[in-house]
Amino acid sequence: MSENPSIVLSGSGLAARIEPDTFQDGAFQLVVDGTPQSHVNVGDPRELFFEYVRRIGHVVDLVSPAATPITAVHLGAGALTLPRYVDATRPGSRQQVIELERELVDFVREHLPWSKKAQIRVRYGDARDVLGRLPAGLNGTVDLVVSDIFNGSQTPAHVTSTEFYELTAALLTPQGMLAVNVADGPGLAFTRSQAATLSEVFREVAALADTQILKGRRFGNVVLVASRSMLPLDAVPRLLAGGPYPAKLVAGRELRDFIAGARPVTDAEALPSPLPSRNVFDV
Repeated sequence: MSENPSIVLSGSGLAARIEPDTFQDGAFQLVVDGTPQSHVNVGDPRELFFEYVRRIGHVVDLVSPAATPITAVHLGAGALTLPRYVDATRPGSRQQVIELERELVDFVREHLPWSKKAQIRVRYGDARDVLGRLPAGLNGTVDLVVSDIFNGSQTPAHVTSTEFYELTAALLTPQGMLAVNVADGPGLAFTRSQAATLSEVFREVAALADTQILKGRRFGNVVLVASRSMLPLDAVPRLLAGGPYPAKLVAGRELRDFIAGARPVTDAEALPSPLPSRNVFDV
């Protein structure tokens, strides 16, 4: 691979580049608009480096035992870190990836190719539009939906509403899970609003995050998990304890207290996620 390949995406005008991990051979980082969006260990896709991605990996591990194939839909491609993880840990899984920027996927495929044996189909277009056009046969058959949608460093408003989450819920099996990556800053007003919105659509919602982020002390990522069935949360503390970063599970009464009066948002009220200061993602 050429040194730090880059591209300007014609759809958004954003610059994307791939940088080697200076601390680990065979690992690379995808940076878009100055924001690190993905980290991939090409030699071992089971390794998840970013904190929030590791926690979504925990959700994958809750969905099914290792080596048991699943059906997954990923909204937002990045460098396909999580589809690679699913394929490596659960060979034979059927996966759909929806990505707005075709050039980004082609760029990643050229410089960080994934296994040709992986059953990964990439569909192109706006995530919400494409969700509405997926084959009807997928409805009720998907074990996991991952929503990790960013335009640069913000999540667009139209993928944060009850109407949007109802589209994802229609795909899931009764025990299926939705994992949402939420980026937020001190106060966590956007995260609380998203938790309230998910609670309007799903029976159970939980949050996984760094304890300092949950205390509102710095900008970062919170993973919200939702299901129409009871979430298998008993294993979560053990999974969180296995990582290098202090993290906490917020569920049940504690999550209701966390929401603290925040209201669900509809399409008419939805806003994009807050814009971080540029120094948050200095690379």
